Amino acid sequence: MIIKRDRYLSQLIERRNNGLIKVITGIRRCGKSFLLFELFTEYLKENGVKDEYIISLPLDDDINEKYRDPHELSLYVRSFIKDSSATYYILLDEIQFAISREELKNPDVPVRLYSVLNGLLRLPNVDIYVTGSNSKMLSKDIMTEFRGRGDVVEIHPLTFQEYYACCADPDKISAFEDYATYGGLPLILSKKTDTAKIQYLKNLFQEVYYKDIQERYQIDDSDVIDEMTDVLCSAVGSLTNVSKITNTLRSVKKRKISDAKIAEYLSYLTDSFLFRQVKRYDIKGKKYFETPSKFYCEDIGLRNVRLNLRQQEETHIMENIIYNELAARGYAVDVGVVKTTSTGTDGKRHQNSCEIDFIATLGRKKYYIQSALNIPDAEKERQEARPLLSVNDFFQKVIITKSTAKPWIDENGIHYIGLYDFLLNENALAEL
Repeated sequence: MIIKRDRYLSQLIERRNNGLIKVITGIRRCGKSFLLFELFTEYLKENGVKDEYIISLPLDDDINEKYRDPHELSLYVRSFIKDSSATYYILLDEIQFAISREELKNPDVPVRLYSVLNGLLRLPNVDIYVTGSNSKMLSKDIMTEFRGRGDVVEIHPLTFQEYYACCADPDKISAFEDYATYGGLPLILSKKTDTAKIQYLKNLFQEVYYKDIQERYQIDDSDVIDEMTDVLCSAVGSLTNVSKITNTLRSVKKRKISDAKIAEYLSYLTDSFLFRQVKRYDIKGKKYFETPSKFYCEDIGLRNVRLNLRQQEETHIMENIIYNELAARGYAVDVGVVKTTSTGTDGKRHQNSCEIDFIATLGRKKYYIQSALNIPDAEKERQEARPLLSVNDFFQKVIITKSTAKPWIDENGIHYIGLYDFLLNENALAEL
C-alpha cells in the first residue's frame, strides 16, 4: 500500500537545492524513511536524477553500524561523489545514531556529526536530507550547530484525511472510530485485526521508543519512565506540571523521586516526540504562563493502547486529535486563558479565568477554537461560547463538535464546524 504524504513531499520539493540541510524530524515509525527513501527518491528519479547520484544510508540498520562513526560516515558519503558536474542527493536516515552518549549528555562536548554535515554542505554539488527522531539533537540545535543552514520539515503520524484515503472502510464515521482508537501510525493500516493493532502499538513502546530513550540516556530506573507515561496518557487534555507528576508518583505509585529527575525524564519523552507540550497564554495580558501546561500524545493510538483501552474518554480523545490535526497543518498552538466576569448568587460581580482549548496561529491568521463533543442544550452552548465571547478582537472564533451537521454561524459570529468536516477538509478554517 502506497500512502501519499503530499503535504510533506511538497515541502521537500520546495526546498530542493536550496543550499540548506533539510532536517526531517518526527516520532519514529511516523513515515519519515518512507517519505525520504520512497516518495522523494521516486520524485527525483522521475525528474531525471540517476541512481548513482542518490546516496542513501539508513543509520538505524545495524548493518550500517560502522557509519555511525561520523568520520566513517563522511568517508563513505564522499566516496560516491565523483562527478563534479552533477548534483548528488545525500539521504541519511535516523542520524541521531551518529551522535554519541557523551555528546548528547554533555553540552560542552562538540557534536562531530554536525561538523561532518557542515563539511559536506561546503561541497558545491550536494543536496543534503537527514531524518531524526529526537528534537533535542536536531530541531533545537539546528540554527546554532548548522550555523543557520538547517531547514526543518516536521512529520506527523497520518491525519484522519490521510488515514481515510487509504482505509478499507468507506463509512467515515466508522473509520474515524477506528482511527480514534488505534491512531495514525502508517503501519496500523496493514494490521487486519484488533489484536494485531494492539500488539504492534505495545511493541513500539517497549522495543522502539523506550529502548531508544534507555540506550541514549543510560537510564537505570526505567520503570519511572513507564509510570510517567501512564500519568501523561491519563492526563491528556488536563493541566499538569512537574510537581503534579511527582506528587502523583509519590502518592499513587509510592515512588520517591525528585522534581529535577521528573523534569529530566519529561524532557526525554517530549524530545522523542511521544508527547507535545502546549503552554497557556494569557490573551489579554499577552504573556505565557510558565506552569502548568497541557501535554498531548503525538499518536492517540499509542495513548489508548498504553492505557489498555480503559480510559476512553471521548472528550479528551477528540481534543487530542484536533490538536494533532492543527499541528500537522503547521499551526502554532497554545491554550488560551481569558478573564470573564459574572454575577454570583450573592448578587456581586466575580472575575474568573476561562480556558479556550486552542489558539491556532499560522502567519497572520489566528483562530480561537473550542472542542465540544456535543452541545445538547442552550446552557452547554453558552458554556462553550462564553470564553470566546470574552476575547475582544476580530480573529475567527470556532466551536468544533462531533457531528455531521453543516457548518453554520450563530448571531455572535461564532462558527460551528462538525468534526468530520474539519478533519477531512484541509482548508476548513481558511474557508470561514
